[in-house]
Amino acid sequence: MSSDLLLIQEENGVMTLTLNRPEVMNSFNFDLLRALWEAIKALRFRSDIRVVVITGAGEKAFSAGADLKERVGLSEVQVKEFITTIRDLFSEVENLNKPVIAAVNGIALGGGTELALAGDIRMASENATMGLTETRLAIIPGGGGTQRLPRLIGRSKAKELIFTGRRVDAREALELGLVNRVCPQAELLAECQKMAAMICETGPLAVAQAKYAINKGMETDLNTGLAIESNAYWLTIPSQDRLEGLAAFREKRKPVYKGK
Repeated sequence: MSSDLLLIQEENGVMTLTLNRPEVMNSFNFDLLRALWEAIKALRFRSDIRVVVITGAGEKAFSAGADLKERVGLSEVQVKEFITTIRDLFSEVENLNKPVIAAVNGIALGGGTELALAGDIRMASENATMGLTETRLAIIPGGGGTQRLPRLIGRSKAKELIFTGRRVDAREALELGLVNRVCPQAELLAECQKMAAMICETGPLAVAQAKYAINKGMETDLNTGLAIESNAYWLTIPSQDRLEGLAAFREKRKPVYKGK
């Protein structure tokens, strides 16, 4: 497996993962999925990395989804393996114990949109196009799209987009709540870095627990969600970071959090 398929850059507590198959619009083959899987798994134990940004190489595409040229040569069993791999990978992205920002820098179709949905924050360039287009190939979204899209934009609108396979531009994606922000393509990564820098100023343990509480709480009723929030809060009380935050406030300085 070539490491060139996934470019990895680290700076100031932020890791940027770049899908690097621009010649095929950064579409997913088995090797790229496995490279991304290994990178995400390793990140869970990297306390020095506070935020992850995922984007695509080039100016045309974030990811056009599955590599259909590879797909043509796969057996039914291999297709099932591919779908299981991509679904489990995107769940790993969603459940990573640190924020993930999807920098959607162009076309994001099928699995490309599903990867963005698995992120915590989606920022798109003005030329971005998104959509779950699988029904036009007589299949359905298999990387979590039928579950994450309605949770994000509502059941009815998600059904419309999935049933028709329609693509939406950046403006409509913003109106739907599919993305958090739209900016010129040349400024996209810089804006993601600004967002990441703001997150890096906060307490690492607090952000991890907040993400856990939001993700798990949204899957249950309010009372259970409040219990999840309480348990997540309790974990932050004995932390050194909480005491550092109080001391910094009292001393009118910026806190220095260590994730302890």
